[in-house]
Amino acid sequence: MSKEAVRAKFNDVYTLIRDELIEHIKSQGMPPDAVEWFTRNLDYNTPGGKLNRGLSVVDTAKILLGDKFTEEHYKQAAILGWCVELLQAFFLVSDDIMDTSITRRGQPCWYRTPNVGMIAINDAFMLEAAIYHLLKVHFKSQPYYVELLELFHDTTYQTEMGQLIDLITAPEDHVDLNRFSLTKHKLIVQYKTSYYSFYLPVALALHMCGVSSPKAFQTALDILLPLGEYFQIQDDYLDYHAPPEVLGKIGTDILDNKCSWCINKALEIVTPEQRAVLDANYGRKDAECERRVKAVYEQIGLPKIYEQYEAEVTGKIRKLIDGLDENTQGKKAVYISFLSKIEGRTK
Repeated sequence: MSKEAVRAKFNDVYTLIRDELIEHIKSQGMPPDAVEWFTRNLDYNTPGGKLNRGLSVVDTAKILLGDKFTEEHYKQAAILGWCVELLQAFFLVSDDIMDTSITRRGQPCWYRTPNVGMIAINDAFMLEAAIYHLLKVHFKSQPYYVELLELFHDTTYQTEMGQLIDLITAPEDHVDLNRFSLTKHKLIVQYKTSYYSFYLPVALALHMCGVSSPKAFQTALDILLPLGEYFQIQDDYLDYHAPPEVLGKIGTDILDNKCSWCINKALEIVTPEQRAVLDANYGRKDAECERRVKAVYEQIGLPKIYEQYEAEVTGKIRKLIDGLDENTQGKKAVYISFLSKIEGRTK
């Protein structure tokens, strides 16, 4: 099945859950303008991304069940996948307000669309609440229902912890490189990205497929958290190094005072003179300042440092996967699939 066909089939399930959610708020006596608003909120913020997180639930369930994977299994996995996408939508609507962002996915951020403004805060809450309505409707009769609830609650809390560290470490309007460190970067990435983008989809599929071994879930954490960190470091590096025509966007981490791997790695090894350049120019909304920071990155050989890092981390992850006991720790193919999508990517 082509990528387009895979996405189209997944989107068909979005139409199903969207209609269910709309019918539910109608049944609560909500007036037509509220129903219309909620519908627009769902459609504007939920289905427009890459859908990697949601599709990962389906892909993982398909690998775990093999020949036993049915259309009913597909529907269950896809609904869980859309719950992950709703969680993502909740985070992005909120994050854009906190960062006073302008655009998201090539269109104005939800809070910047006509007549929305700070109503977007409540809209974000409604996107999150929709997850638990869907779980109740579709999974309450399942023996793993409580595990699904706990997993979504725990992951949301973890992501919010990561967001807290990020917000107080690197505010756009107050640059202080003394706040930065690779330790903080690792914490931000683990809590803000790895849990919900990598561990959550796999853990949901494990529960759905009847896996209950604590060892299998621990293995998922042991492999997917480092994989998530690698993905974010790769993202940070591409923001600085990849040409815009390849990346598909213009990198802004330096201009936006992001606590990225690049600046943190540089801070570990620069000379006092180079550090002074970074202090004077990082996080400034100025193209010349950005150029000076990138010049320091080149002076310290950051591309070569990243190349060495990538070879080392992929080697470690591959070794973890190769050492799995498939009887107790899960199928290697699940993790090989994740690594293959990330390793060596250029955008």
